[in-house]
Amino acid sequence: MGKFYKIWLIFDPRRVFVAQGVFLFLLAAMIHLVLLSNPSYNWFDIAAAKYSRVAPTE
Repeated sequence: MGKFYKIWLIFDPRRVFVAQGVFLFLLAAMIHLVLLSNPSYNWFDIAAAKYSRVAPTE
């Protein structure tokens, strides 16, 4: 563990952090899309069903 800093002599830190940011963004997007495709976790449909109830007119 004492010589772990030498990893940055092999990899450019800017490229590593940009790649990590892109990876995390794509992972978050994928998780959100998977949850939206499941009816029990689709917060758009749940909110639409909750707030779209119109009072009956007579």
